Amino acid sequence: MRHNKKFNHLGRKKAHRDALLANMTVSLIMKKRIFTTLAKAKALRMYAEPLINRAKEDSMANRRLVFSYLKNKYAVSELFREISQKIAERNGGYTRILKTGNRLGDNAQMCMIELVDYNEAMLKEKTAKKAGRTRRSRKAAPKAEVAPAAEAPVAEASAEEKELPAAE
Repeated sequence: MRHNKKFNHLGRKKAHRDALLANMTVSLIMKKRIFTTLAKAKALRMYAEPLINRAKEDSMANRRLVFSYLKNKYAVSELFREISQKIAERNGGYTRILKTGNRLGDNAQMCMIELVDYNEAMLKEKTAKKAGRTRRSRKAAPKAEVAPAAEAPVAEASAEEKELPAAE
């Protein structure tokens, strides 16, 4: 029976699985986006997000704890220097999984897993959408208000034209 067994074993023993997830996490931190199978990406998300969350508080204890998982000092320094700056206000959900279709050889579901704050294309779309939203009512705008506003600049222009010949 599978009572209380909540993570995917990925067909590997514990040491092999830990090494796989650590290497994938290092690649994700260094490259910001990797392509893999859907099952590995879901397992990676459960492994990497707590480590990324540790990077919010830069202390020696957190650095040592993250290094004990990753075993790569360059990835740890990248995580604590640059990634922690971008995720400072985010409360979770540091990674995004986008399905890309099936692999040709074995028909495995493939996906792209990326750090959310590093996809500039999606960030631009998000800001553009918010700027363009307006609320509109069903009533038409009254046309009486528009006409006097259009006449006022014309009257001012004619007054300026009258003053110019007098000044010469």
